Amino acid sequence: MMEAPRTGMIARDISWLSFNARVLQEAADPTVPLRERIRFLGIFSNNLDEFFRVRVATLKRMIQFGTKARMHLENNPQQILDEIQMTVLNQQGEFTRIWEELQQELKNQKIFLRKETELSSAQQQFVRDYYENEVSADLIPLMIENIPAFPNLRDKSIFLAVVMWKKESALQRKYALIEVPSRIHGRFKILPSPGDEHHIILLEDVIRFNLPDIFSYFGYDHYQAHIFKVTRDAEIDLDDDLSTSLIQKIEKGVKNRRKGKPVRFVYDRDMDAGLLEYLVRRLNLSKKDNLIPGGRIHNFRHFMDFPEEVFKVKRHRQKPFDHPLFTSSRVSDVIQEKDVLLHFPYHSFLPMIDLLREAAFDPEVTTIKITCYRLATQSKIINALINAVRNGKEVVVMMELRARFEEEANIAWKNRLEEEGAKVLEEIPHLKVHSKLCLIRKRTRDNNIRMYGFVSTGNLNEKTARVYGDHCLLTANPKIMADVNRIFHFLEQPKTGGHYLRDCRHVLPSPHYVKKEMLRLLDEEIKQARKKRPAWVMLKMNSLSDPQMIAKLEEAARAGVEVKLIVRGIFCMRSESKKHLKPIRAISIVDEYLEHARVWVFHNRGKEKVYLSSADWMLRNLEHRVEATCPVHDPALKQELIDILKIQLEDNVKARRLDNELKNEYAEKSGKKIRSQVETYHYLHKKTLKQVETGSH
Repeated sequence: MMEAPRTGMIARDISWLSFNARVLQEAADPTVPLRERIRFLGIFSNNLDEFFRVRVATLKRMIQFGTKARMHLENNPQQILDEIQMTVLNQQGEFTRIWEELQQELKNQKIFLRKETELSSAQQQFVRDYYENEVSADLIPLMIENIPAFPNLRDKSIFLAVVMWKKESALQRKYALIEVPSRIHGRFKILPSPGDEHHIILLEDVIRFNLPDIFSYFGYDHYQAHIFKVTRDAEIDLDDDLSTSLIQKIEKGVKNRRKGKPVRFVYDRDMDAGLLEYLVRRLNLSKKDNLIPGGRIHNFRHFMDFPEEVFKVKRHRQKPFDHPLFTSSRVSDVIQEKDVLLHFPYHSFLPMIDLLREAAFDPEVTTIKITCYRLATQSKIINALINAVRNGKEVVVMMELRARFEEEANIAWKNRLEEEGAKVLEEIPHLKVHSKLCLIRKRTRDNNIRMYGFVSTGNLNEKTARVYGDHCLLTANPKIMADVNRIFHFLEQPKTGGHYLRDCRHVLPSPHYVKKEMLRLLDEEIKQARKKRPAWVMLKMNSLSDPQMIAKLEEAARAGVEVKLIVRGIFCMRSESKKHLKPIRAISIVDEYLEHARVWVFHNRGKEKVYLSSADWMLRNLEHRVEATCPVHDPALKQELIDILKIQLEDNVKARRLDNELKNEYAEKSGKKIRSQVETYHYLHKKTLKQVETGSH
C-alpha cells in the first residue's frame, strides 16, 4: 500500500535533477583536472539518460493510467513533467556553456577535436582508409521517406539524419538515417597530428566525411548530417502469467524495452527543419514529449572514456592500499578472530575475492551462500564461486535478475552457475533482493559448526569498488552470522519463511523491520532531547525520500535533537524551518568517488549505536526490498566510522548544503580546506601505517 503524499516535501524527481546539477558543478569547477571535468560531463549525460528511461517514463505512465497508478510523492505528474522539461533545458544551456569552455581548455593543451571539414590532406586519407577498412561494413543506411513502417531506433545509440540534394534541384531532397556504430568502434579516433599536438575525430564525423562515397549511387553533390538520439521507456512489465517463468518474463521484457515508447528526443538544433518535422511525426512525438534541442554532439556519456593518452598530465588517482591485517595472514583466519572493516575505494577489494577463494579450497568449508546484484563484466567473485562448486562445496546464490539494466548479464551468470552445479535461488515476487551478504559455513576438526562472512553497503563488483565509496564488515560474530543465516533461510523459503526475518535480533532486515527499529531509535533520541539530555543522530545515505522517516526527522529537530545528514542524491526533505530547536545540517558530497555508503549513528545515551546498511531511506528500500542493516559492535571500528562521518561533515571543498530551494551552494569555506575524500584517505592510510609500525595485528 502506497503512503499518502505529504505536502511540504520536495518532489523526488526535482530533487534528483538537483543532484545531477551537482555533477554538472564538478564539470564547471576549474580546480578539477580537465580530463575529470570532461568525465563529469559524461556522467551528467549518462545520469540524465537513465533518468528519462526510468523516472520520466514512469511519470508518463501515471498520466496514461490515471490516479490509481500515481506513486507516493507525485500528486501531479504533469506538473512535475513540465518542471522537469524546464529544468533540463536550463541545465542543457549550462552544459553547452561548460563544454565550450572545456574545448578552449583542450586547445590550450594542444588537443583538438576536428570536424570532417577541418582535416589536412594526410588526415583526410587516414579517415578514408579507416572508414573503408574498419567502419563501412558496420553501416546500414536507411532511405526513410517512403518506408511503410518506421524502424525501432535503438535506445542508447546515436543516429545521423542525412539530407541530400543536387545543386540544380535543391528543393528535391532525400532523407536517410545511419546508426553510428560506436558500440563496435568506440567514439574517438586519434588522427595523425603535427608536432606535439593531438587531433581527435568523432566516429560520426568519420561517417560525415565519407557520405559522398556512402551514397554515391544516387549522384548527389550536397549533404548535411545531424545527430539525434531517442530515449525510450526502460520499465520492464512483468505480467502475472503463472505459466511463464520469471526468466522468460524478464527476457521478454528486455526485448520489449528496445521497443519502449520514446520519452525524449534530443537533436542538433541546426537540423534541417523538414527532416526534424518528419522524424518527430514518424516517431509519434509531440511538444509534450521532451523535445530537447542541443548542439552538434550527443550521447556525451561516451566522453567518460575520452582518450586519456592525449593528456600531458595523467590522472593521479590514489591507489587502494592493503588492509594491514591481511598483509601476512589469510582473510578467513583473521576474521574468525576479530571483526574487520574495509573502506572502498581506499582499501583494496582483493580480500573480498580472497575470502571466497580461500573458502573454495578449505576442506573444512561445506557451504557458501551469497547475494549478487551488480557484478563486474569479468567477475572474479563468480570465478571463486565456480571453483567452490568444483571443489564439492554447496554454493547457494541469490542472483537478483531484476537489477535494472543488468538483467541480461545476471541471467547469463545464473545460467553459468547452474551449469556448474550451484544452486541459484528463485526470485521473490514483488521483492527485489538488494542486500549485500555472504555466509560461509565450516565444520571444524572438533565437529563444531562455525560461520563467518560479511555484510556490505556496496555491490560485489571489483571494478566499481575502485570508484564507489562503500564499507564492508567482515565478521564471524555468532549473533550477526546467525541473523545472516536466517535471512538466507528466508530467501530459500520466501513463501513460508517470513518468521526467519521476524526472528532476527541483530541484523535488521527489510521489508518492515529496519524502518520500525529506526523509528524507535529516533523516538528514543526525541525522548532524551525533551528531557534536556544530549541527543543526536548522524545519518549517511544515497537518498532520503520516505515520508514517514522525513516526518520523524522533522519531529526530532523540533524536539531539539541534533540532526546531521549526508545525502548524496535524492533529498525530499525541506531541511530548514524556524520550528527546529536545533537547525538540521544537511549536506551532499560530489567528488572524484561516488559516495555510496549507508551509515547510521545514534547517540543512544552515550552508548552510540552504529549501523551499516544496503538500504536508503526510501519507501522502496524499506518496504519493497530485502535489505540488511548490520550493527557494528567493535568499539574501535565504531569510532572509525564515526571519525569518517565527522570528516565528511567538516568538508568545505566538495560539500553542498541541502536547503529548501535546492540552490546547491557550497558549504562555508572557513579555516583550513577540508576535502573529505582526500582527508579520509590520509586518515585510513595513517592508521594502516601505525598498525604496521606497532604490529597491532
